[in-house]
Amino acid sequence: MDIEAGGYTLRGLSKVNVVIGKNGCGKSTMLKAVDGVTGDEIGRKKYVTPERGGVLVYEPNVENNIVNDPLWMPNARRVNQFAQFKQQSTAQFRRLETLVFREAEAKEVADFQPYVDRLNGLLDNIELRRADPTFKLYDRASGNEVIPANISSGESELISLGIEILMFAKDQEPDKWNVLLLDEPDVHLHPDLQNRLTQFLCAVVDEYGFHVVIATHSTPMLGSLANYTGATVSFMESGDHELDFEAISEVHRRVLPVFGAHPLSNVFNEAPVLVVEGEDDERVWQQAVRTANGNLQLYPVPCEGVSEIGAYEQEVDRIVSSVYDNGQAYSLRDGDGVQEELDDQGVVCRLRLKCRSAENLMLTNEVLERAGISTDDVKTKTEEWLEANPQHVKHAAMSAFRDSNFDRKNCDLKEVRNILIGQILGSTKAWEVLVGQVLGSYAQASASAADSGPGSIADFLGPKAVAAIFK
Repeated sequence: MDIEAGGYTLRGLSKVNVVIGKNGCGKSTMLKAVDGVTGDEIGRKKYVTPERGGVLVYEPNVENNIVNDPLWMPNARRVNQFAQFKQQSTAQFRRLETLVFREAEAKEVADFQPYVDRLNGLLDNIELRRADPTFKLYDRASGNEVIPANISSGESELISLGIEILMFAKDQEPDKWNVLLLDEPDVHLHPDLQNRLTQFLCAVVDEYGFHVVIATHSTPMLGSLANYTGATVSFMESGDHELDFEAISEVHRRVLPVFGAHPLSNVFNEAPVLVVEGEDDERVWQQAVRTANGNLQLYPVPCEGVSEIGAYEQEVDRIVSSVYDNGQAYSLRDGDGVQEELDDQGVVCRLRLKCRSAENLMLTNEVLERAGISTDDVKTKTEEWLEANPQHVKHAAMSAFRDSNFDRKNCDLKEVRNILIGQILGSTKAWEVLVGQVLGSYAQASASAADSGPGSIADFLGPKAVAAIFK
C-alpha cells in the first residue's frame, strides 16, 4: 500500500510500519498528515499523541464530549501534549464494552472478559477488573485496590494504549484501509515493556486486519518486530517527505540487539558498533574489550564476510543517523593485500587492516612476546614442523609461509592458524583470545609506551584504525 497525504509519500506499507527518527525530524507532522488522508478505500484513522497525560479515571464530561462531537477527540489529540488522554482511554473502555456486547447480542453470545484478560496480559503487578462505571485496579500480590494515580507511569501507559488498540480494532470500517497512528508509544516504557506492547499490537493486528504506522526513537521496539513478517521500517531524517518502507532484514536482526537500551540513555554512544567480517573477528574484539578494563568501548557485530560488510555499514549508518545526535560507528575488514584506505560511510568510520587478515595479528611483536617466543624461534620451529610432518594436509600452506620469507604481515595464515598458535607459539589459548588480550592491553598502554615500529600491533592495524579505535 502506498499513500500520499499532506506533502508526504509513504511507499511499501505493510501491517505494522515503523518510522525511526530523531526529535524534530518531522515524524509527528507526517503522522498527522496521514491522519488527514481521504479516499474511497480509506476507513478509520486514529492518531495517538506522543505525550499522553491524565489519569485512568472515568470522567462523564469526557465521554459526553466524545459522544456529542465525533471530532472532539481527534482534534484534541492532534497536539503533541494532551492532559486528558488517559481519561479518554478510560471512556473508550466503556465504549469498547458496548461495541462488544452489541456485536455479541446479534450472535447471542456475550463475553467481554477476554478483552479484560488481554489487557491484563500486559501487566505484572496490577490487575484490571470490571466495575461501574468502567474498571478498577488491584494489586496482584495483596488483592487490595490501587488508586489509578498511584500506579507506575509504565503500567498506566500499557493500559491506556492497550485500550486504544482494542478500541480501534473493534471500531474500524469493514473492507477498507484502516490505520492506527501511534506517536512514540515507547514513552515511559522499559525496553521489556516495549516488547510486550509490540507483541500485543501484532497479535491484535493479525486478528482484526488493520494497519499501524509507528513513529518512534526506539530501536528496542523495532528490534521486537524483527521476526514479525508483517513489519517494515523507514529511517527518517529532517526534511524527508518521501519514505520508503522495507521489510526488516537479516542485517537488522544482527545489528538491532546492540541497541538494547533506550536510545535516550546514551548507552550506545559509549560503546559504538564495530562491524567485523566474521565470528572469529568478533571473538577477538570481545576479548579485547574485556581485557581493556573500560579503556576500549566497542560492541563488535559480525557479518558473513567481506561480501556482506557493505550492507551492514549502510544499515548501521541509517540507524545511527536516524536516532542519535553525533553518533559514531566503525567497521573493520581484512587487508587482503589492499593498501588503500576506505572512504567512510556516513557516520561509519570504515577501516582496513594493514595486514592480510585478523589471523596475522597473532604473529605481531606483542603477541609473540606474550607467548614467550621470538621471530627467530617462529622460523626455526616452522622449519622443524615441516621436516617432521611431510604428509600433513597443511604442509603446503605451512611451506607457503616459509617460502614467503616468513612474511608475518601479508602471508595467508587462515589455514594454518591452529598449527601456528598451538605448535609454533606453544600457546594453550585460542588465537582469538591471545590476540584479543594483546589488543586490550594495547588499549591500556600510553601512546608513548606502545610499540609502533615494523611488526608491531600498531603496524598491522594501520594508523587510521589505531587513531579511530584506540583514541
